[in-house]
Amino acid sequence: MIRMTLAEMAHTVSGTLHTHGDDTGETIVSGVVDTDSRAMGPGGVFVAKPGEITDGHHFVDAAVASGAVVALVERTVDVPVTQIVVADAVQALADLAREVIARVRAVGPLQIVGITGSNGKTTTKNMLARILQDEGETVAPRDSFNNEVGAPVTMLRVTESTRYLVSEFGASRIGRIAELAGLVHPDVGAVLMVGLAHAGGFGGVEETQKAKSELVASVRPGGVAVLNADDPRVAAMAEIAAERGVAVRWFGRSRAAEVRAEDVEVTASGTTCTIVVGGERTPLRLRVLGEHHVMNALAAITVAESLGVSIPDAVSRVETLEIAERWRMQPLGSDRVRIINDAYNASPDSMAAALRTIAQIAEPGQRKVAVLGAMSELGEYAGEEHDRVGLLAVRLRFERIVVVGTAARRLYLAAIGEGSWDGEAVFFETADEAYDYLVDELRDGDRVLVKSSNSAGLRHLGDRLGESFS
Repeated sequence: MIRMTLAEMAHTVSGTLHTHGDDTGETIVSGVVDTDSRAMGPGGVFVAKPGEITDGHHFVDAAVASGAVVALVERTVDVPVTQIVVADAVQALADLAREVIARVRAVGPLQIVGITGSNGKTTTKNMLARILQDEGETVAPRDSFNNEVGAPVTMLRVTESTRYLVSEFGASRIGRIAELAGLVHPDVGAVLMVGLAHAGGFGGVEETQKAKSELVASVRPGGVAVLNADDPRVAAMAEIAAERGVAVRWFGRSRAAEVRAEDVEVTASGTTCTIVVGGERTPLRLRVLGEHHVMNALAAITVAESLGVSIPDAVSRVETLEIAERWRMQPLGSDRVRIINDAYNASPDSMAAALRTIAQIAEPGQRKVAVLGAMSELGEYAGEEHDRVGLLAVRLRFERIVVVGTAARRLYLAAIGEGSWDGEAVFFETADEAYDYLVDELRDGDRVLVKSSNSAGLRHLGDRLGESFS
C-alpha cells in the first residue's frame, strides 16, 4: 500500500483512531492490507472482518505477532496495537481501496483493467498479467480474489510505481460488480461470457447478464469495453458502452470479432490456433490445456492490444504459461495415467468444456474417465443441469463415469438412464471411497478428468490421484 498516516487512514474509513504506544496520528503506515492474519508482514494493516464461521477480531493478536501495526476493527479488542474502530470493516476496506487508487491515479501512470464473466475470469486474469508484467509493474489478484474482500485487498497492493492493476470481479448479487468496479472505474472492462454459473443466486441467466453488464457501465468515459462477439448477451452490452462514450473492441471466433482465432486444434500438449487481426495472422500455441481457453487468450490479447501491447508480444508471452492456475485443467500423474485436475470450480459451461477436452485429447485405445462432483449455486436449475452433464458424458463415450457426493447423485442417475448401466457409471458418497475404487480401476493409457465445484472438494482427490499415478 502507499504511505498514509494513521490520521489519514482513520478519516478515509470514517473511523475513530485509538493509538497505542508511540503511535500518533502522524505515524505513517505502508504495509500489506489484508483480512488474513497470516498474510501480515512488517507494517501491516489487519482488517478484522466478522465472518459466518469465525470472527477476525479473534485474530488481531496473531496479526500483530506477524507484523501488523494497526487493526481496523468494529469494536476495540484487548490487544496492544493501534486500532481504528469502524462501523463496517468490509466497507472500510472498500473506502481505503478507493482512496489509495485515487491517489495513485493522480500522480502515476496507472491503468486499470476489470474482468468479469460467468467462466474464465481467473485464467484470463493470469494470461493478461503475464502479458503486462513485461511492460511494467503489474498488480493482479492471487487465486480468485474477486469478491467484496478480495478485490479491494488486491487494489491495496498498488503503489505509485504500479503501471497496471488487473482486477477480477465476481458477483454474488445484482449490484456487486457495480460496487467493486466503482471503486476504480477501469480504463478497460472485459466481459468474457454470460452463462449459468451462479445463476441460482440471480434468478436466471437474464439477471446474470444484468449483473455482468455493470462492469461496462463502470468503465470510465473514453475507456474501452472488450466484449465477446460470439455471445449475444455480451454483445448486447455494446449499447451500454455507447451510452457512456466507451469504445468497444470485439474478440471471438466469428467473423464479427476484430481479434479472432482460426484453425483451432486441440492436442494433449495444448491448443494451437491462428490469431487474426486485420490482415495480420499470428500463430499461437497455448500450453494451457483445453479449447475453451482460446477464448480466454483472445480476451487477454485484446485487452493488452487496447493498452498498446503489440499482438506478437502478447501472443509470445501467453505461450509461456504452462497452467492457468492450480486445480484448473492442471495435468498431473504421468503419460501412463494422465489426471486432469479441474476441480477448483464448475458450471454447466465449464463442465461441458472440460469433458469435450478429454474427448478431444484421448487417442484410440485410451479410456476416458470422468470423476465428477456437484456444481454449486445453480438454484432451481441444478437438477436439469446435472442431468445435462450426465447425458453429455455418456454421449462423448466416456468409458467410466465416477460420480462423487450426494449433491451430484442426479448426474449419476442421468448417466444410467442414458445407457451407462453396465458398470460404466458408478456412484460414491465420499471422495475416499472414490479414491479406493479409482486406484484399482485406472490402467495404462487412461485420461482422467476430475471436475466439480470448489465446495465438493474433489480437487484434493485429484491431487491424490496425481500422486498415485506420477
